Amino acid sequence: MGLYVHVPFCKTKCPYCDFNTYQGIENLIDPFLSALKSEIECWGETLAHAPVKSIFFGGGTPSYLPQGYIEQILATIQASFQVHPNAEISIEANPGDLNAEACTGILKQGVNRLSIGIQSLDNNLLNLLGRRHQASEAIDAFQAARQAGFDNVNLDLMYGLPNQSLEQWQQTLSSLIDLAPEHISLYALTIEEGTPMHKWASDGSITEPDSDLAADMYQYARESLANAGYHHYEISNWSLPDRECKHNLVYWENGPYLGVGPGAHSRLGDYRFWTVLSPRDYNTKATGWSDHSVLPINALIKSSLQEIPTLDGWEYLNHETTCSETMFLGLRLLDGLNLSSASDKAGVDLAKKFADPIKECINLGLLVQNGEILRLTERTYLVANQAFTRFLE
Repeated sequence: MGLYVHVPFCKTKCPYCDFNTYQGIENLIDPFLSALKSEIECWGETLAHAPVKSIFFGGGTPSYLPQGYIEQILATIQASFQVHPNAEISIEANPGDLNAEACTGILKQGVNRLSIGIQSLDNNLLNLLGRRHQASEAIDAFQAARQAGFDNVNLDLMYGLPNQSLEQWQQTLSSLIDLAPEHISLYALTIEEGTPMHKWASDGSITEPDSDLAADMYQYARESLANAGYHHYEISNWSLPDRECKHNLVYWENGPYLGVGPGAHSRLGDYRFWTVLSPRDYNTKATGWSDHSVLPINALIKSSLQEIPTLDGWEYLNHETTCSETMFLGLRLLDGLNLSSASDKAGVDLAKKFADPIKECINLGLLVQNGEILRLTERTYLVANQAFTRFLE
């Protein structure tokens, strides 16, 4: 399975962010470490030290944790699970936290993949996004990672921003390609309700993003990155050969994953479940979790979930839901979904089960099928939900 570790702390919270993250609660960091180690140990016992093939520290800002914390967390994970010797271990980082010393420290703690939230290489746009770094600091952070020895680096960028021109985007992409990271993630800005940016858009303080311009930016990125040798393997993700994000592939292939930390989500067996959102509540509940019973990883039962104090809720995934999710998650991978292998995994002939929506999507030009491979057409990448919703039952 994949293991996700949610770190809810940020030095500052960006105005577009609606993730379960907080600023100004540094007093909870030390008890969080104890609580997280306790939760990991208890899950390790509960799941009989199950094998783990990828670990992802997300947030929040994991790089904001004090030096040595990641090492302690990883040591607890190693002691509690069977971590694959070649496991991908990723950490999200803010450029402002990364200098040569910090990158060297992160690498020595056992992390082998760095994901840097650059978001833009235009200082005016960075200020609009509330980022606490400038473009030059982002480039310096990447170079520091290289000097420290990181050979697997992802850079995150956002496009479709208020007042962002195509020319700005082209310049940013050119600079990004010159850096030659192994992996690139590009996300269109979504203004989420309840965020400061949503208020700004509502009262006219900022202009709403232009969806047509955002589509042009996406198409330009596809062409530029292809010319630079990047494989567009998922709707929002590009990589050099064999540098796809192994952890995210667990999600897209509808595999099992465990999430620890406040607000983290998990999918094991026939259940999806999630931990409490409040870091303070999480610290109390996780630290108090000591009783556990060993369960087969594919046989989690509702009565057992009720006994886990960190959980805020769960849902049962019936066979229909699992089949639907296998289809639309797998179709996010642009090389396509192998209907034969996916059917073997689901225990039902998916081509037959979804014959009508598959035919409809092909007739509408949303999907194309070559033998056992079903995939999105290129013109569908930005409107993929038009295909995905047809597989929901």
